[in-house]
Amino acid sequence: MRDPSVSRYTAGRLSPIRRAADLRRLRDEQFDVLVIGGGVTGAGAAVDAASRGLKVALVEARDLAAGTSSRSSKLIHGGLRYLEQLELHLVHEALTERGLLATRIAPHLVRPVPILVPLPAANPAMRVWQRGYYGLGVAAYDAFAGVFGGGRGMPLHRHLSRDGARHLFPSLRAEKITGAIRYYDGQMDDARLVVNLARTAAAQGAAVVTSAQVTGFLREAREVVGVRVRDLEARGSEEFEVRARTVVAATGVWSDDMSEMLRDVGVRPGLRVRASKGVHLVVPRSAITGEAGLILRTATSVLFVLPWGGHWIIGTTDTDWQLDRAHPAASARDIRYLLDQVNEVLDRPLTTDDIEGVYAGLRPLLSGEADSTSKLSREHAVVEPMLGLLLVAGGKYTTYRVMAADVVDQAVRRLGGEFRASRTDQLPLLGADGYAAAWRDRQDMARRHGVTTGVVEHLLERYGTLTVHLLAMMAADPDLAVPLEGAPEYLAAEVAYAALAEGALHLDDVLTRRTRISIETAHRGAESAEHTARIMGGVLGWDETVRDSEVKHYLARVTAERQSQTMPDDLAADAARVGAPDVRGLAADRRTADLLEADLGSLPNL
Repeated sequence: MRDPSVSRYTAGRLSPIRRAADLRRLRDEQFDVLVIGGGVTGAGAAVDAASRGLKVALVEARDLAAGTSSRSSKLIHGGLRYLEQLELHLVHEALTERGLLATRIAPHLVRPVPILVPLPAANPAMRVWQRGYYGLGVAAYDAFAGVFGGGRGMPLHRHLSRDGARHLFPSLRAEKITGAIRYYDGQMDDARLVVNLARTAAAQGAAVVTSAQVTGFLREAREVVGVRVRDLEARGSEEFEVRARTVVAATGVWSDDMSEMLRDVGVRPGLRVRASKGVHLVVPRSAITGEAGLILRTATSVLFVLPWGGHWIIGTTDTDWQLDRAHPAASARDIRYLLDQVNEVLDRPLTTDDIEGVYAGLRPLLSGEADSTSKLSREHAVVEPMLGLLLVAGGKYTTYRVMAADVVDQAVRRLGGEFRASRTDQLPLLGADGYAAAWRDRQDMARRHGVTTGVVEHLLERYGTLTVHLLAMMAADPDLAVPLEGAPEYLAAEVAYAALAEGALHLDDVLTRRTRISIETAHRGAESAEHTARIMGGVLGWDETVRDSEVKHYLARVTAERQSQTMPDDLAADAARVGAPDVRGLAADRRTADLLEADLGSLPNL
């Protein structure tokens, strides 16, 4: 529990000093719940458990949201296509969560985005059928949100003629459509939401430590009683033990690895997770003319074209992936597939020259009978393969809070005692309190601090009411009030704040996740690396050698990713991407060492 004499903001600062203190806590204390994994589900579980009064720790081998949780389509959505599949319980659950996030939990991070459902050109009878079919689906989506959405937070849908659709999205090819239906879903910066969750957990008293790799479980008889951890920021350091009454593994596509650590006692995994690769492209806003997003049906899944500030996000693919899980690679084939699909409806085809950024993520899907990953379950599961160890996997980003509550409910039942039920549906994240009033008064805030309204709006949409802390930093140090080199839409203060309060330890943490410079600039952050390293170094105490090393690692990563995106297939793209060493010094992260050899062995002798 947090010390009542300490403010929520101060308690939620993930500073270098806080990391050192939390490392001491890991060594010295026994926790009720230890969460492995700093993605959205793990961070959500830490918030849930800590807010119930439990003593909580969270450890993450890399950075917050370093995996799947920073590489999504940036949507908080109910899953429109689940209606078509008659998975009404999933739609109900997701729309409820969307309403809570947009109106109470994180209104500073989740906001409405309009999306068009184009109605394809067809004969008159088919046009009537299509408009009725899609219209009924979107109307049902709105109805679910209105009845079950817990405060819908989104406008209602509207039918549009062909001219109306092209007025909103002039880049649509007129001959390809007969009209459209506009509906709304939620859009967010996925990595920033996870950072806010982790800070909220810390504000509730949780110990939160990144760059802390779990290397094995502690066992007493047939019960897990903790983990062994290595601090990756202290090179050459020895492993240490962390004791916990319950361990929760929220490790996504690494879920099977948790059970592998217990194979010597014959533990069955309880669930199997398959990784589905989703690739997204980022292009400048000028490449497509439109004021709303698009959702398009493809042969295998759906494709989104979504406005993202001064950019568009186009995605996603949905293919099986069995190679390096830490750094999934997008191939030239993935990029060509996305371009071919979106160019079917655009009046000016996009080319690779239009692409500013590319990112690939792995969705953890509960493995089933289906061959296609698009048919695997999007539901989640909680299992206990061994006493004291709970695994949670599957699900979707939007329903992270439900997953977190389910696994903590099971932990509480196991722990016994008087602990209250989950209350995270009533708990705003840091920065959410007073956001509506702050947004309303943003012009006054700008005048008081001597900055433009545009600067305040930019900060409010990223930090909510925590904006005042960044403005204070800028007032105290004019060097932090300037735009970042190579990325003028971001301020130097945001880099300093990331290192001072948001747990960023490396250059990649800031350029890829605290900001999105790595995907929003054609140089992929290379032109911002030096300036960013100087600012971070001032907070973290880097000398010139460390600064140069951080820049070198980052540039090597950019080079490897660019090379991988020219490769013809997954195997070649993966080989190119893993050529850049991880700045945290982690070993290769393949599922098995024999996987590559098996793939190469299947090739004919040349």
